[in-house]
Amino acid sequence: MIEETPDVRGVFDRTPAERTAPRTIAVWDLPLRLWHWALAAGVLAAWFTPTVYDGLHRVLGYTVLGLLAFRLVWGFWGSRYSRFRMVGVRLRASPRYLWNLRRGVTGRYIGLNPAGTLMLIALMVSLAVSTITGAMSVTVTFFGVWWVEDAHHYSSDAVIVLVVLHVAGVVLMGILQRENLIRAMITGRKRIRGHSQSF
Repeated sequence: MIEETPDVRGVFDRTPAERTAPRTIAVWDLPLRLWHWALAAGVLAAWFTPTVYDGLHRVLGYTVLGLLAFRLVWGFWGSRYSRFRMVGVRLRASPRYLWNLRRGVTGRYIGLNPAGTLMLIALMVSLAVSTITGAMSVTVTFFGVWWVEDAHHYSSDAVIVLVVLHVAGVVLMGILQRENLIRAMITGRKRIRGHSQSF
């Protein structure tokens, strides 16, 4: 489905030479970008602080939990590409999308592609389990309970595995689509090409 491209930078106010240069569109708003990088920093710091800096680790866990709560809210009230409105459609499309990646077929998505949507949900679920069980483990009721400790341990390991896959996926998609996706998550803008496909 061809998607409209509002807020495209420079259409009628550019010289002919400038019009041949890649145009960009605002995709990720500032709150979402701040959330993304704050979450990345929080998860990375939390990974290196358990048992050594328990107090800091606990604060980081509550911070990540708060960031997850913000993302849930922003998924309904944020800007267009921050919302969860098409998550179900993208998740259903993810198996075929991943299968087509074997042949380097990526399609062109303005927001998250189906693989990115799948990664978003997997990370949020894993982080939710990790932070909630972490909070439970320091309460009187659940302190030392084996299944709480195991759930926290394995979900935290899963988060790191997913983060590595996420970074690898971003690098791979950047190569296949010849676009700096890390810069896009910093600036909030993505390059627009002739036929931009998105759900």
